[in-house]
Amino acid sequence: MKSKFVLMLLIFISTASFAGNIRGLVKNNAGDNLEYVTIRVEGTDRGTTTNSEGSFFLKNLHPGQYTLSVNLINFQTKTFQIHVDNETTDLGVITLEQSNQSLNEVVVSASANNYITKYPANSIRLNEPLVEVPQNIQVISSAIIADQQILSMSDGIIRNVSGVSRQEHWGDLYTRVNMRGGRAAAFREGMNITSTWGPLTEDMSFVESVEFVKGPAGFMMSNGDPTGIYNVVTKKPSGQTKGQASLTFGSYDLYRASVDLDGKLNNSGKLLYRLNLMGQLKNSFRKNEFNNRYSIAPVVTYIVDDNTRITAQYTLQHVEMSNVGSYYSFSTKGYKSLPRNFTMLASGMEPTKINDHTAILNLQHNFTSDWKLTAQAAYFNYNQVGSSMWLDSINEAGYINRRASVWDAVNEMKFGQVFVNGKFNTGNVKHRVLAGLDMGNKEYWADWSQSALLDTIGSFNIYNPNNGKPALGYPVFDRSKSIKERSGGPQTTQTYTSIYLQDELGFFNEMLRLTLAGRYTYVKSNSYGTIVEKRQFTPRVGLSYSFDPNTSVYALYDKTFVPQNGVRRDGKGIKPVTGNNMELGAKKLWFAGRFNTTLSLYRIIQNNLLASDPDNAAGEPYVVEVGQTRDQGVEFDMQGEIVKGLTLVANYAFNESVVTKSSSQYEKGTRLPGVSKHTINANLRYKFQSGALNGFNIQAGCTSMIDRSSWWADNGSAMMELPNYFRVDAGAGWTNGALSINLLVNNVFDKYLYSGTPYTIGQTPAYYWQTESPVNYKFNVTYNF
Repeated sequence: MKSKFVLMLLIFISTASFAGNIRGLVKNNAGDNLEYVTIRVEGTDRGTTTNSEGSFFLKNLHPGQYTLSVNLINFQTKTFQIHVDNETTDLGVITLEQSNQSLNEVVVSASANNYITKYPANSIRLNEPLVEVPQNIQVISSAIIADQQILSMSDGIIRNVSGVSRQEHWGDLYTRVNMRGGRAAAFREGMNITSTWGPLTEDMSFVESVEFVKGPAGFMMSNGDPTGIYNVVTKKPSGQTKGQASLTFGSYDLYRASVDLDGKLNNSGKLLYRLNLMGQLKNSFRKNEFNNRYSIAPVVTYIVDDNTRITAQYTLQHVEMSNVGSYYSFSTKGYKSLPRNFTMLASGMEPTKINDHTAILNLQHNFTSDWKLTAQAAYFNYNQVGSSMWLDSINEAGYINRRASVWDAVNEMKFGQVFVNGKFNTGNVKHRVLAGLDMGNKEYWADWSQSALLDTIGSFNIYNPNNGKPALGYPVFDRSKSIKERSGGPQTTQTYTSIYLQDELGFFNEMLRLTLAGRYTYVKSNSYGTIVEKRQFTPRVGLSYSFDPNTSVYALYDKTFVPQNGVRRDGKGIKPVTGNNMELGAKKLWFAGRFNTTLSLYRIIQNNLLASDPDNAAGEPYVVEVGQTRDQGVEFDMQGEIVKGLTLVANYAFNESVVTKSSSQYEKGTRLPGVSKHTINANLRYKFQSGALNGFNIQAGCTSMIDRSSWWADNGSAMMELPNYFRVDAGAGWTNGALSINLLVNNVFDKYLYSGTPYTIGQTPAYYWQTESPVNYKFNVTYNF
C-alpha cells in the first residue's frame, strides 16, 4: 500500500514538474479589453475565459504542441499553433476584429459585464446603442435569468424592470404583463403575438433575453400597446462549440432537466446549430394542481458568405396542466379569509393539454458595412384542449356551486416582415435610417359552449372543502367535431399591413440626434361578429443628446393608434385606441460600462381603452370603453456590476393611472385596475473572488408594491383596497466556471401574498383572489462543457 502511495506521489510530482502555462491579453481594434472571451485548447477539455481586464491564464499543460482558439460572439475567431514547455508561454496582446458575419441577434458590450446589454436585439430594429435611443428600454440578459433561477416568463422576470406587474395569474398558461397603466403587448422576435389569452408563457430554456420597451412601441413594432411591449429573444447559434446541462429540484415536487447544445454542423463552420431541450414535472402547494411541460427548440443557421446568413428555428412547447380554476379563492368575508392552500379543484378533473408550435425563417444581408436588410416570415399555431372552472353562486355560510366549462381553442398567426437599416451623410449631418413593411394575420377559435355543474346544493363549502370527486360527477364534453367546427368560426381575427420610415439626423458629430418618423397602418378586425376597418398615420418625434459616449438625455413625443378587439353588450363597434405619449429621460453607463442607469418621466393619454364590463356574469366576454385615461409617472432602473463580483439589479416606479373622461361604466377619477402607485425591486448578488470562499456567491432580493389597485376598476372604496405587498428572496451558490451549484429560497419570511378584486357572484357581493406560494426553494446544478 505504501509503495503504491509513493509511486502515485512520484507520478504527481513529475507531472507537476513538467507542466507549462499560457497567458495572454485580449483586446479589440479600439484597444479595449475584452471580457468573457472563450479560450480553448482544441482536442482537450481545457479552457478558460478572460477576466474584466481582458487577461487569461491557463495552468498545468503537458509540454507539447497545441492549437489554441480565441473566440467571442460578434468577433472573428483566432487560432494559434503554440508550443508549451515547462515555462509560462506569454502570447502578449491578442487583437480580435469585429466580424462581418456578426449578424447575431444580441450584441454584448465588450467591456461590460454580462448583466449589461449595450445593443438591443436585431428584432427591435434599432441599429444603435441603447444609451442613444430616445426611449426607456430595459434588457434582461441570460445571466440575470440564470442567477435568479427564472424558469418561465411568469416566474419573477418582471421584478427586474421598473413598474412592471402581473394581473390575473393563470399559472403558466399565459403571462399577463402590465406596465404604465395597461397591458404590455407580448412579442416574440419582434412579432406581436398577443391574443386575448395568450401567448403561451415562454419557458426560459430557449430564451436568450427579454426586452421591455416602455411607452408606445407602435412605431417600431407595429400594433403594440401604447404602454409598452416585452420582446422575447430566443437563443441562436453562437459559432462556438459548447454545451450546458442543468438539473433543478424544488418544493412541491419540482423536477426539471434542460440541455443547451451549441456548435457547428460542418467543418467549414458555415452551418451552425443550437438545440435546447427541457422537461419538467411540477406540483403545487394547492391540492390536485400541477403543471408538467416539455419544450424542443432547434435552430439552424447557414452562413452563405461574409454578408448573408439564413436562420431557421422551430419551437414546440407542450403543457399538461390542471384546470385553471384551481388558482382562485372566493369568499364573502374579504381577502385572506381562506388558507393560502385553498383550492376548489376536484381530484380527477381532466387536464388542459396545449401544443404550441412556432416556425420562423430569418434572412439577414449586409449590402455594405452601412446598409443591412432583414426579412423574416413566421407561423404560430397554438392548440388547447381542456376546461376552466368558475362559480354559479356563493353564500355567507361558504357554500358554493362550481361550474366547469369546456375551453378548447386554436390560435393561428402568420407574419411577414422586411426592414432596412442604413447610414449616410448629407454634408455634416449624419443619417441613421430605418424603413420597413409589416404584415400579419391572427385568428382565434374557441369552444366555450359546453358546461356542467359539479355540486348539489350544500355539497361544497369553502371553509371545509371536499376536493374529491364532485357530487354531480365529472363533466363529459362532446369533442366529436374539431374545435374550428364547434366554434362556428373564429371569435376574433385581425389582418394588418403597415409601412414605416424613420430618419435619425445626427448633428455635431452625432452628439445631438433628431428622430423623425411616421407609420401608416391598415387594419381590419372582426371580434365576435363586430367588424372594424381602420387606416391611420401616426408620427413620432424624438430628440437625444450625448454628453459623452456613456451619458445621454432624451425627449420623445408620438401618437398612438392601436386597433383592438372586443364585443360590447349593446352590439356597437369597437373603436381603436388613440392618444399620445410624452417622455423625458436620462441614461448613463458607469464604471467603464459595467453598470447602467435609466431615469424616465412619462405621460400617456389613451382614448377608448377597453376594460372588462363590470356587469359581466361568469363567462361573459363583454367589454366597455373606459373613455379617456392618463398614465403618468417616474421610473428609475439600474443594473450591472458595482465592483468586481458585486452585482445589483434595482428599480423604482411611481405610477398614477386614472380615468380623465368618464364613460357609462367608469367615472372620472377612477383608478385603473392592476396598478401600484409605488413599486420597488432590488436584487443584490456577491461572488467571492479569492481566498477560501473563492467561487461562492450569496444573493438577496425584495419586491414591494405600495398603494395597489384591484383587478377591476378602483373607485376608492374600502372594499376595493389591496394591502401593500412585500416579498424577500435569498440564495447562495458556488461555481468553478464549469460546474455551478445554487440554492434559491423564495418568500423567505413566509408571507401570505396575494392579489385580487371584489366581484359579484350571482347577486352576492364577494371577493376573489390568487395566493402565491409559501416559503419554497429551488436547487440547481449546472454543468458547462
